[in-house]
Amino acid sequence: MRSIKDYADIVGNETIEEIEKLGSYLNGKIVQNINSTPVGGGVAEILSRMVPLLKEVGVDARWDFIKGGERFFEITKKIHNSLHGVEENISENDFKHFLEVTEENLKDINLIGDIIFIHDPQPIGLIKAKDKNGFKEKKFIWRCHIDLSSANVKTFNFLKKFIEKYDYSVFSSPLFSKKLKIPQILISPSIDPLSDKNKDLPDETINEVLSRFKIDPERNIITQVSRFDRLKDPLGVIDVYRLVKKHVDCQLVLAGGAASDDPEATEVYNEVIEKAGGDKDIFILNLPPISNIEINALQRASTVILQKSIKEGFGLTVSEGLWKSKPVIASAVGGIPLQITHKYSGLLSRTTEGTALYVKQVLQNPEYAKQLGENGHNHVKHNFLITRHLRDYILLFLKTGYPQMQDTVYL
Repeated sequence: MRSIKDYADIVGNETIEEIEKLGSYLNGKIVQNINSTPVGGGVAEILSRMVPLLKEVGVDARWDFIKGGERFFEITKKIHNSLHGVEENISENDFKHFLEVTEENLKDINLIGDIIFIHDPQPIGLIKAKDKNGFKEKKFIWRCHIDLSSANVKTFNFLKKFIEKYDYSVFSSPLFSKKLKIPQILISPSIDPLSDKNKDLPDETINEVLSRFKIDPERNIITQVSRFDRLKDPLGVIDVYRLVKKHVDCQLVLAGGAASDDPEATEVYNEVIEKAGGDKDIFILNLPPISNIEINALQRASTVILQKSIKEGFGLTVSEGLWKSKPVIASAVGGIPLQITHKYSGLLSRTTEGTALYVKQVLQNPEYAKQLGENGHNHVKHNFLITRHLRDYILLFLKTGYPQMQDTVYL
């Protein structure tokens, strides 16, 4: 793992010194993160980098996971989709099972934190512990990583009775906030520029990955990196590729995988295979969670990067692509517009046809593509790196754990 000091070359010594100083104020406080899975998906990826860095700067950060069987994760996937505005049939029995699993986790998990940081809907019910003796002094924060702007009312109201028992809620975009009785904090997620997924790679590594997957480095490469999830619209990406291919020679790479709490992934993957129809210029890569070097190499080899999401919590693959100075064309949904200023640091689209038009423009105008990529890289450097995220979280923990600092800690 990298040391916090290794980031000084990117963000400057003053930033690192400030983070270390702020972290020292939390000495003696345990911050316990809890989510649904240790691997797969953006939350696990962020926590795997964030927790060690928090520890290094003096925060006693822990990370635990809830347990849940196949039915539980099928239900939480439906809840996830419903919160994004997708029509889902969530029965009263489903909600009942969700509560039953929550009770099991309340018995099994050791809530040792002074500050308990709950991520997303799956473990949201752990707030019920706050009513027990010995827990009243603990502070609870609910971190929402998804887009609630078009949430199904019934589903959100089911969760709201839990949310409003927390001390604070945290959202990735102001568009996601809801009318709540508790304070709401805006903290955007981030990428780690020194992780295997984002660090600089030698040309030999990039070429080896392309050779392994039989991708031609001499031809245009359009890439989307995402879980095999309908909300990421991989079938629509294939439609974009086919529209572009009529005018410009290109290859398509759909690289992704699955999270252990996402039971739909295999079904979507099979749909993508069927839609591709054996096209030798479509590369569908179902990669394990440890494939960070491969993802990095594919993004760096790409001529253009897509993120054609229908709904999106934030879409860190956008920042990943921009960090590598690549032109990124993405849907104007969720937290993506925070990462892309249209026609300056990337391109925002709302339709398949519009996305295809922008892809053609970028492929046919390399200088324009280069300028978009450079602007995007600088935007990510100043807004979406892990050091900024680390500072924001430490300030949140200070605000939560030390009530006397309410008037001096700003987020």
